Amino acid sequence: MEGGGFAHYVRSGQSLLRCGYTTGTCAALAAAGAVRLLLTGKAPEALSLTTPKGLEVAVPPAGSELPEPGRRARCAVRKDAGDDYDVTDGMLIWAEVTRSPRPGVRIDGGEGVGRVTKPGLDQSVGAAAINRVPRRMIEEQVQAACAQLGCADGMDVDISIPGGAERAAKTFNPVMGVVGGLSILGTSGIVEPMSEQAIVDTIALQMGQAAVSSTDLILTPGNYGEDFLKSTGLDNLGVPVVKYSNFLGDALDIAAGSGFQRVLVAGHIGKLVKAAGGIMNTHSKYADCRTELFCAHAALCGANVELCRKLMGAATTDACLELLDGAGLREPVLDSLLAAIQLHLERRAAGAYAVGAVIFSNVYGPLGQTDKATEILEGWK
Repeated sequence: MEGGGFAHYVRSGQSLLRCGYTTGTCAALAAAGAVRLLLTGKAPEALSLTTPKGLEVAVPPAGSELPEPGRRARCAVRKDAGDDYDVTDGMLIWAEVTRSPRPGVRIDGGEGVGRVTKPGLDQSVGAAAINRVPRRMIEEQVQAACAQLGCADGMDVDISIPGGAERAAKTFNPVMGVVGGLSILGTSGIVEPMSEQAIVDTIALQMGQAAVSSTDLILTPGNYGEDFLKSTGLDNLGVPVVKYSNFLGDALDIAAGSGFQRVLVAGHIGKLVKAAGGIMNTHSKYADCRTELFCAHAALCGANVELCRKLMGAATTDACLELLDGAGLREPVLDSLLAAIQLHLERRAAGAYAVGAVIFSNVYGPLGQTDKATEILEGWK
């Protein structure tokens, strides 16, 4: 098949679902292919790389062009999302490389790749929406191809996605402040599809295993939460940690049926702020009221209309925090949000166990914790 038939699978219930690879992986493969075409004059028959997750992706190029032999070349890789629903599935990710008198690798976005227009995203305002990990992958692949073929010249790399602007209208990019196209994303390089029920079943299994040896539990949404727990030493308390993805409500329900007595929820503000509104499935396709909640609680704390409007238009929760810092309102607003989060966690737990919350930001670090979380942590320490 044209996508290369990436043969890595994950189990979803009784089914096996085929994984795919990210737009970042496609861009890096295409960039390497373009360099090889530029330096040899011959289109490569196959492209391969090892993703950050450690899995190899090997694909044939989906297109190649040599508009200026010896100076500029283009190569494309077709996105394969496997069995996951992805708006970018099947699209061509093009990389154009041009020799440069300046050393190093410079990366930008062209047709169909969005531009960042709001602060607080992975890239700065004005930059192409090509995130950090894909940028690193592209740079590494270009450097490796140049080194193998004995080229010391600098390379300018432009990534484009024909039709990306139209597809982006079906995503949250316009709301987030990425305009004009899609984002080049991916932290692992791989897309792992799973059904929602399979995820909940996996969470239940992990919590059941944890309950065998402990009546205490830490719940966290995902990798950011795990990193936070490690950086703060909370992973060394001897308390089992289970990732709940977006399924906070299900995880709290399962905890009640598993006999836990104390549960700490530690999560990024971008996820847990939704719990302040009673939202227990935090996936953006169900609800994305982060800025509305910041705005409402800021208004309760005395924010003026101008600040509330800015909060409503913010791209991320980190951008909201920056606005609150400028107004001297971060502490009271976070205290208000934490009180609401605590209220909704206790309502869902319904007295079955003690529960508290800790929130953090990748930019600002620890942001605060509820009184019940402080009580739970003191008991564990």
